[in-house]
Amino acid sequence: MDDTIDDACDDACDEEAEQAERAGGAEEAAGCLVVLCTAPSMEVAVALARGAVEAGLAACVNLIPGVRSFYRWDGAIQDDAESQLILKIRADRLDALTRWIIAAHPYETPEVIALPITGGSAAYLDWLRSS
Repeated sequence: MDDTIDDACDDACDEEAEQAERAGGAEEAAGCLVVLCTAPSMEVAVALARGAVEAGLAACVNLIPGVRSFYRWDGAIQDDAESQLILKIRADRLDALTRWIIAAHPYETPEVIALPITGGSAAYLDWLRSS
């Protein structure tokens, strides 16, 4: 019985080691960003997502409907339903993406926040950099 448990643990440890070798660390993630942007509706979010990918500014965009945002604007607290865009991009495209979002977005001051990707699937990061 104990040998069976030991064998299962050894197999699990071997699988974890193989996955770690396939995972990308900081070096593999260098030059990759996640960009956050909100939109006033899913229709606008879809247009922005499709436009960013078609323009070659984002490799992938995920949309999350039904986000509720609280913020201060023009001296008053706002409570708005929005859609969240999560864009995966190459860092060298951030300036162009930012300019594009500002021009295409209906908000006076759209959210454009870039976060570094510090690790992940090496295959995915390779794909992202090649997109």
